[in-house]
Amino acid sequence: MDYWLSLAWLLGSMFFGIGLGSMTGLIPGFHVNNVALILLSLTPSFLALGIPLFAVASIIVACGVVHTFLNYIPSALIGAPDADQALSLLPGHRMLLAGEATKGVAYSARGSQLGLLLTLPLLIGVRLAFGPELNLYDEMRDALPWILLTISFFLLITETTRLPWPLWIQNITGGTLGEGSRVTGFIVATAYFLLCGFYGFAVFSLPATSPVGMPNASLLLPSLAGLFGIANLIDIYSTTQELPPQKDDWELPPPGPLMIPCFLSSVAGTVMAVLPGMTAAQATVMVMSGRNVAAWVKGEEGWGMDFENMTMPEISDDDLMAKAMAAADSEEIPIDDVYKDRDMEIIAILSAVNTAVTVSVLGFLYVIGRSRSGATLALKQMYPIDKWAELEPSSDFVRLLAVTVAAGLISIPIMTKVGKGVLKLHEMIPLQTMLMAVIIFVTLLVWFSTGWIGIGVLIVGTVMGLMPPRIGIRRSHGMGIIIVPIMIYTFMQKYGDPFGFI
Repeated sequence: MDYWLSLAWLLGSMFFGIGLGSMTGLIPGFHVNNVALILLSLTPSFLALGIPLFAVASIIVACGVVHTFLNYIPSALIGAPDADQALSLLPGHRMLLAGEATKGVAYSARGSQLGLLLTLPLLIGVRLAFGPELNLYDEMRDALPWILLTISFFLLITETTRLPWPLWIQNITGGTLGEGSRVTGFIVATAYFLLCGFYGFAVFSLPATSPVGMPNASLLLPSLAGLFGIANLIDIYSTTQELPPQKDDWELPPPGPLMIPCFLSSVAGTVMAVLPGMTAAQATVMVMSGRNVAAWVKGEEGWGMDFENMTMPEISDDDLMAKAMAAADSEEIPIDDVYKDRDMEIIAILSAVNTAVTVSVLGFLYVIGRSRSGATLALKQMYPIDKWAELEPSSDFVRLLAVTVAAGLISIPIMTKVGKGVLKLHEMIPLQTMLMAVIIFVTLLVWFSTGWIGIGVLIVGTVMGLMPPRIGIRRSHGMGIIIVPIMIYTFMQKYGDPFGFI
């Protein structure tokens, strides 16, 4: 194909993918994986029209990158996160209540940018470690079930919620255990994690068909939309009546102070990308846990693992909004800088992890030849992957990396434009009306893609998603919906099912 024609196809497909990524990033419950699998099913039609496969691949890659930038906006400004942005909901919502939503968007953009750029050199380390010379992945596969179990245990043991002991235990021990304990928090978190896991195991065994013929129907969409989307929308609908005026401050923060936490986030995202079932949410918890351990070693007080709890230790949502309302009229009443700084750094960290995972799964596809997302699965099934086995990467991989970087850089001004548009909607449409519209839209999307079975899965997922804030544990434990079935599968693959349990 002529050079200039190939370049035109590449640029055209990249910008088309940017448009699709902007759409998926802003529509709650509609993930880039859905777009990728739909494009995969349409590949024969594209070839018949003369559209080259690398152009379709570029659409998928650009869509995935832009999605990781823009999916913070519905999480923080509307309250409808996808699974990867679940941890950002409460920090972002607090920023909204404090009148600092624009600053949250700016920190998210900077975090995603740093996550993208800092992950690129890490791909060289991925190639050295998992390439044909060392081939660590084949050695790691034997231990994969235990690795997943260890990480899951670590995520559960870092739960800091202190819950009261049951009355029968208090009676037996005579109250010697105290009113509450982190042990009970760990037990409850583990129970919820396993409950979500068995829910996911049941969901994956159900048939899914679209009543309107949409391809690649999957019940993962309604289950995650219920756990992390609709449940959060209901909580915000019931607790938030109005919003304070938002400051018009879209300036990106300086990269220096965020460089180290975003680099650690990129490393965590890269490590998690090689493991099936692990997402940006788990990587974020790992990073925050590491920061707390480092603070403890230095004898300093860490920010704690309560960063996704419903309330902050010393200020309620109502007090925060009251301060923001007063600050809108007077600069003499500042918002608590401690919590604001914490929330902004958490937003940047999560955004960096989210983008790092997206870039890393593309790298692992070309290094080990295995997909870790719906997007990379579509790429693998679209055409043979020319693995990065030699010193120089394949031209196809270099082309997709170039699309990744370009799409990421273009996403930053798009975030600002889209963020301004969403805040204007907040001014024109009451918050609760907007939330109800999103709930209805997600429900319709679920029905169109999976039918009434999907609606049932959505309802059950929503009920389960309402549980964590009422119990007092982290919402991210809901990712057991994916991790537990994968652990069961990997253990079954390695050890079989001698007792006939499955």
